[in-house]
Amino acid sequence: MIHETFPLWEEGQYVAHANIDVQPRLETYVLAGEKKRGAIVICPGGGYGILAPREAEPVALQFAAAGFHAFVLYYSVAPSRHPQPLRDLSRALNIIRDHADEWQIDSQQIAVCGFSAGGHLAASLGVHWDQPYCYDIPGLERGKNQPNALILCYPVITSGPFAHRGSFNNLLGADASAEVLQAMSLEQQINAQTPPTFLWHTVEDASVPVENSLLFASGLRKQQIPFELHIYPHGPHGLSLASVETDDGIGHDDHLSSWIRLATEWLHQLFAD
Repeated sequence: MIHETFPLWEEGQYVAHANIDVQPRLETYVLAGEKKRGAIVICPGGGYGILAPREAEPVALQFAAAGFHAFVLYYSVAPSRHPQPLRDLSRALNIIRDHADEWQIDSQQIAVCGFSAGGHLAASLGVHWDQPYCYDIPGLERGKNQPNALILCYPVITSGPFAHRGSFNNLLGADASAEVLQAMSLEQQINAQTPPTFLWHTVEDASVPVENSLLFASGLRKQQIPFELHIYPHGPHGLSLASVETDDGIGHDDHLSSWIRLATEWLHQLFAD
C-alpha cells in the first residue's frame, strides 16, 4: 500500500482563510498491483468546524480491504467559508485523476464518501461540481472533479426545518442570505448529473435528523437517479463504522456496522455495470 500525504494547494494556487489547525491535504491508501481499480475519497465529519479522526483512516482501511484505492481528504473548516471546502474536494479529484495511470485508478470509477458535515460536502460536489467556483481558479479543471458515485453517512443535507444549524453557520456564516442557504440545501439542487448514491442514517439520530437522508433520497427519486437507502431504527449520531475500533464512547453495534459491507457491495456492482 502507498501511504503518502499530498498538500492540496501549491504555492501560487488559491487558498482562502487557511486554518492553522487543518491544512488542506490528501492522504493516500493506494493498493499495490497492476490492476486498475475504483477509488473512494473520504470526507470526515465535524460540523465544518473540526474533522473527526474516527471517520478518516479507519474507514479508508475498510474500503481498501474491500478492493478500492482509498483517500482521506482533510478539507478546510471554519473560519474558512463556502466555497473553499468544495474547492478542496474538487482539487482532490483533480489530483487523483492526474495520477490515475500512476496509481492504477479507473478515472471513471471515483466515489466520494462523507460523514455528517462531510456528507454535506460530498453531496455538494454531487450537485454543484459543474458550478464555476469549482473550476475557476488555478489547480482545478472543469469536469475532472465530477464524482461517479456518492456514499452519504448520516449526512447534513437540508438548510430547512431539519437543518443542523451549526454546520451551516460554520460553512456560510450566521448571516447567510436566504438565497445562499437555498443553494446549499442540497435536496433542492439535485439534477440529472447527480451521481448514483448510497445513503444510511438512524432514526434516533438527535443531531442530524433522519429527514436529511430521506429528503435527499426523495430528490434523487424525482430525478430518477439510482440510489440505495438504509434506515436503521436505533443508534446515535456519529457512529462511523459502528465497530469496536471506532467506538470512542459513541457506541458500536454489529447490525449497524453492516453498512460498510452493503456500501462496498453496492459500489462494486455499480462500477461493474
